[in-house]
Amino acid sequence: MDTISTLWSGFAAAGAFLWFCILILPWQPWRVRERLEPATGEIAAAGLDGVTVLIPARNEAAVIGETLAALGEQGQGRDQRLRVVLVDDRSDDETAEAARQAAPEALALDICEGEALAEGWSGKLWALEQGRGRIETPLVLLLDADIALRPGMVRALLRRREETGAALVSVMAALRMTGGWEKLLLPAFIFFFRLLYPFHLANRPGRLVAAAAGGCVLVETRVLDAIGGFAAIRGALIDDCALARAVKDAGYRTWIGVSRGAVSHRAYPGLGDVWHMVARTAYTQLRYSPALLLLCTALMALAFWAPLAGLAGPLPAKAAAGAGLAVMAGCYLPTLRYYRVAPGWALAMPLVGTLYLAMTWHSALRDWGGRRSEWKGRVYARNRAPGGAG
Repeated sequence: MDTISTLWSGFAAAGAFLWFCILILPWQPWRVRERLEPATGEIAAAGLDGVTVLIPARNEAAVIGETLAALGEQGQGRDQRLRVVLVDDRSDDETAEAARQAAPEALALDICEGEALAEGWSGKLWALEQGRGRIETPLVLLLDADIALRPGMVRALLRRREETGAALVSVMAALRMTGGWEKLLLPAFIFFFRLLYPFHLANRPGRLVAAAAGGCVLVETRVLDAIGGFAAIRGALIDDCALARAVKDAGYRTWIGVSRGAVSHRAYPGLGDVWHMVARTAYTQLRYSPALLLLCTALMALAFWAPLAGLAGPLPAKAAAGAGLAVMAGCYLPTLRYYRVAPGWALAMPLVGTLYLAMTWHSALRDWGGRRSEWKGRVYARNRAPGGAG
């Protein structure tokens, strides 16, 4: 075998080896084990008096009605309606009025008019901190404005907290996966997140891994107070994981899982929609480090390009490539099955990986060009305050 054939085969074998390593990791991040589904049989006995739902909302008039309607189906407390504090974060689309019109009788809705963004804060965390001052219950459910909870989901969160002793319980909402780009890219978004933050490790008492999913987080009010409120992470762009880290650093347990009982009704119909969502914080996730960016590039090239390239090489490269592609698809299939997406989409993983790598580089190039992170009309500087790196 000549030198080029040897290198070709080695490249393909390295990619296959990487996927075999992921497959045999003791914590098995590719499996969908940590899950939490609605407690539909327990709605009537929900006992929600101790919970306040806190929703930050900026220009969410199109989706807030569905979110509030779903909360109205969670059941009421034994003595009063479910409390909801909605912080209207300087919206210019009548978000507050849409919420007032849509709120069902089962909710006690309190709308807080947000103040101008304070220096050093990200918009979402500033809105949450303003709403925190209105919380009088022992538990607060942080809910994004586009997340609809299936009946019984709040009770399921409460039960998981009781079972695990966790001070913070969160679930990754099921994203909309109806369009072609959504099916191609959004299951992988959750898959990659679980590779970066293995849920099995995050749910352990130790501080090694801390993770949360910011769309739906149940947390003890006293714990928020103990860490200094959202001021402890006021500049964080990846605020969910920063919050989990602060809670764990304070000595408390956290739990994270996936769920089909928390559903995002925000649409990502085109490649650009997903691209903007990922590129907003991809380089932040790498701590703005060129070295980590290069390491990420090398690993993704091995994982997604090496097996594909091996198919065009000599027989040993083809064998390694086939093994690598098979394990790659096998690792991804549990995620596709859980979200009821056709298994054939697993064959597109090399393309998916390439697109996510391009989004990450775009995020880095934007940061190097001074444009930094942008979301809903706000541009954020990096590392402005504690938690800025996520």
